[in-house]
Amino acid sequence: MKISRRTLIGAAATAATFHIVPRHVLGGPKFVAPSDKINLAIVGAGGRGRQVLKGMMQEPDVRVVAVADPATEFSLQDFYYRDEGGREPTRKMVEQFYGAQEAGFQCSTFEDFREMLAEKSDIDAILCGTPDHLHAYVSITAMRAGKHVYCEKPLTHNIWEARQVARVAKQTGLATQMGNQGHSTNGIRETCELLWSGAIGNVREVKAWVSGHRWNPTLTDKPTTSTAVPKGLNWDLWLGPRRERSFEPAYFPVAWRDFWAFGNSNIGDFACHDLDAACWALDLKDPTTIDFTPAGPCNAEIGPHGCLGYYEFPANEKRGSVRVTWYDGGLRPPVPVHWPDNTPLPSRGILFEGDEGSLFCGGAGGAPTLLGTSSAVPAKPEPSITRVASHARNWLDACKGGEPAGSNFGYGANLTEIALLGALSLRTGKRIEWNAQSMSVPELPEADAIIKEHYRADWTIS
Repeated sequence: MKISRRTLIGAAATAATFHIVPRHVLGGPKFVAPSDKINLAIVGAGGRGRQVLKGMMQEPDVRVVAVADPATEFSLQDFYYRDEGGREPTRKMVEQFYGAQEAGFQCSTFEDFREMLAEKSDIDAILCGTPDHLHAYVSITAMRAGKHVYCEKPLTHNIWEARQVARVAKQTGLATQMGNQGHSTNGIRETCELLWSGAIGNVREVKAWVSGHRWNPTLTDKPTTSTAVPKGLNWDLWLGPRRERSFEPAYFPVAWRDFWAFGNSNIGDFACHDLDAACWALDLKDPTTIDFTPAGPCNAEIGPHGCLGYYEFPANEKRGSVRVTWYDGGLRPPVPVHWPDNTPLPSRGILFEGDEGSLFCGGAGGAPTLLGTSSAVPAKPEPSITRVASHARNWLDACKGGEPAGSNFGYGANLTEIALLGALSLRTGKRIEWNAQSMSVPELPEADAIIKEHYRADWTIS
């Protein structure tokens, strides 16, 4: 029997209203006892989703019970994953892993994750590894159904969605985590602790850079041709909230990041990793101006090969104003004054410049190095931030009633919004004067359709 999307949404809503999970009923809403296994389901079994899933499967208290993906199977051999994706290869991988421990173990598969939520009441938590344009819809639908959620970065595709996801996470009180794994390293903690100790004095400027690249280097616009949809792929379901368009291999798999409809170029892909240390250490929120310039072709459909961008953050009670400069696509800042001789600047990193010296740390939570500071400065202050075993473990412990995960959706939404403001400047081709309270750019009405995008019927978020 063909089940309509509307029927599935109604079923998911019913599941959210009458959420019946025996362990949860016994222990209270959303309860997973410390001694219990967490029944995990994955939505979006592509390259990154499978990578994260493989890591979580190594945790002894995780049991993967379901896989949802609009594609039966597809190859990732032409990409750096060197893997295969889709619900069938993932089901086989899961069953082989757990079958060695439990004879006859079976993992359920679904084309539409909403059908999965409606049918499988034993799911405790969801891993969302879909393309970016589906992150918010999947995360909110899962939370409304009472599931803890781990979502890959960026948390959402537009700024309005970031605020909605944070709101629903706060309302439901569920355990959440955005997949910027560097947030759980010791390196990012050491960076914060050094900066908080005053190792380089007052920080006035931050420079972050990452290589990044286009997956479709020769395209200057969206494809104008139409290719037959691969067997086993529900293309309409993959599009989700986006307007209908013809299938092209330029979109699927992986290369969708190039296009504004599905991804947000390099700034959307990397900023949640490479601005994380700055946002955490300096409590960066609500920049007042954002000014990004593309490097290479960029229009309303496709992002550039690289970019250079500036954020201005106003002073707060803890620090003065801070300027953040972003480089990607191979662009890099000038070599710092105190950089070691005959040592090339890495292709990825963050530089904090203070009035008493500089600090460099590797991208995505890399370890810090002090540059040009007094020898009296301690290399490592006394730890003040709790260390965690891993990003996944941090979230799993939160699912079992522990402290909120470090990159929970409240924190992740702010980091995502900063990234998406850079994309907003690129997409409009304008310097942004941001009004965070009204979530708008005064005198730039064309920004409204990017801040909150169009949603097809049955894919609206509330």
